[in-house]
Order: sequence, then structure tokens, then C-alpha cells
Amino acid sequence: MSEAERTANRWRGEASLMICGRERLLRPSFAALIAAEDELGPLLALVERASAGQLRLSELAGLFWHCLAEREGLTRALVGDAVIEAGLAAASAPLRVLLGQILQGAG
Repeated sequence: MSEAERTANRWRGEASLMICGRERLLRPSFAALIAAEDELGPLLALVERASAGQLRLSELAGLFWHCLAEREGLTRALVGDAVIEAGLAAASAPLRVLLGQILQGAG
């Protein structure tokens, strides 16, 4: 089983997203969050925009892209397509997990 196919561990702040017919692991590691912050701006501001319903689709896809445990065979456009295919309501579930990890850290 590849890293990307491993079951998400919510206690570690991990989540999953169906991309190209496979569940992909989203892991908010320090390196992933630094890369996301470099692109998207301060993470606390990202959390605040999300809680106010002001998070843009590009920011959502960007956060997911940076948190992917494995990107082999994927493009950022495929991540965006997966969000659209799942719908914003379904995509909000992994988003909540990642944002919770950003705010609370590992329990």
C-alpha cells in the first residue's frame, strides 16, 4: 500500500480526498503547511476566511495540493477537478480536519 493509499489518521490531522477515483491522503505536515502559507498567506487568516465563508476555491485546492502525501501522477488541476466533482459540501469535511490541525495541532 502506498503512502497515498494509507487510511487517514484523524488524530494526526490527516484527511482524505477522492482524486481520479482513488482516496488520496492529505497530511498537514510542517513542510506542507509552510508551502501552503508561502502561497496562500498566513494560515490563521486562511482559517478566518474559511470560518467566514470567504475561502476561495483556489485556496481550498491549494491547501489540498500542498497537503497531498503523494503527488505522483497528479496535477493541481486534477485536485481542483476533484473538489468540484465532490462538491463543496463534501470537500468541506477534509478541509475541517486540516483547519482543525492548523488551529489545535496534534492532540
